[in-house]
Amino acid sequence: QVQLVESGGGLVQAGGSQSLSCAASGLPFGSYTFGWFRQAPGKERESVAAISVSGGVTYYTESVKGRFTISRDNARNTVNLQMDALKPEDTAVYYCAATGRALMKSMTARGIGKNDYRYWGQGTQITVSS
Repeated sequence: QVQLVESGGGLVQAGGSQSLSCAASGLPFGSYTFGWFRQAPGKERESVAAISVSGGVTYYTESVKGRFTISRDNARNTVNLQMDALKPEDTAVYYCAATGRALMKSMTARGIGKNDYRYWGQGTQITVSS
């Protein structure tokens, strides 16, 4: 049984930092691309960042470039999202997801669509106060 469990959500002031973690089990972690998505009230779920199986290729949506950093630890089966310089518009439920699709260097401009992700976590709330 595949499980993706996010942690690290909470309330943070604008300009602050927060780190999210995703613990994965029940799947060959080192064979999956992982992504972070977010969904704000009344909006569609959007891709925030993604990381290849080796960690050598990453994708970020334009609005978080330079502020968020995705990383993975293949020995501990975890994926992290370091969020700095947070803004109120970053407020959303953040989801960890896994896909068997490879994230190639040619895909760093658009990432992998949410419909291609097979496994999803339950989500963790990030609220950024102004």
